Amino acid sequence: MTVAIARVSPPAPSADELDALVARAVAGDQLAFAALYRMHAGGVHALLTRLVGPRAEREDLLQDVFVRFHRALPRFRGDAALATFLHRIVVRVALDHLRARRRRPEAGAPLDEEVADTSASPEQRLAQRAEIERALGFLDGLGPEQRIAFVLREVLELSYPEIAQLMGTFATTARMRVTAATRALARLDTKGTAR
Repeated sequence: MTVAIARVSPPAPSADELDALVARAVAGDQLAFAALYRMHAGGVHALLTRLVGPRAEREDLLQDVFVRFHRALPRFRGDAALATFLHRIVVRVALDHLRARRRRPEAGAPLDEEVADTSASPEQRLAQRAEIERALGFLDGLGPEQRIAFVLREVLELSYPEIAQLMGTFATTARMRVTAATRALARLDTKGTAR
């Protein structure tokens, strides 16, 4: 006897279906844009989490990404995958946010509640949150471009050409930013400030 397994998520659209969906969204079809949003919102949220950290402002940044995506969609020509086009916007939004945050540092922006394992004991969750805060403190010590390049390379394991494409730069520049970030992180003391 064969047991049928229900799909949790719909299958990804074909290239032709995606092109038609983009064309409809560009023409003003709000349902088509909503479908694009549903397809990509989870991935955008995850990428924002990696780039700016698990902070509450991600929800505002997610909205900013999709507002910019909506405005930029008419310029999408299909030279790259739609996800790559969208991820470029995510990187720009994250860079803008990190630059603004650097100009006016926040007084300890709180982490989202979801960052610690909810099945862990309260003591373990506290220790996990402290470790995450420490790691974010190290990343906050980097310049925005270095941080983004470092996370794209070391966390997402992208190649230098892929990083360059997302950041709108050259592969050698991406490599230099990752190298500089690695050196800066090696010099950070336990307080998260440069020596």
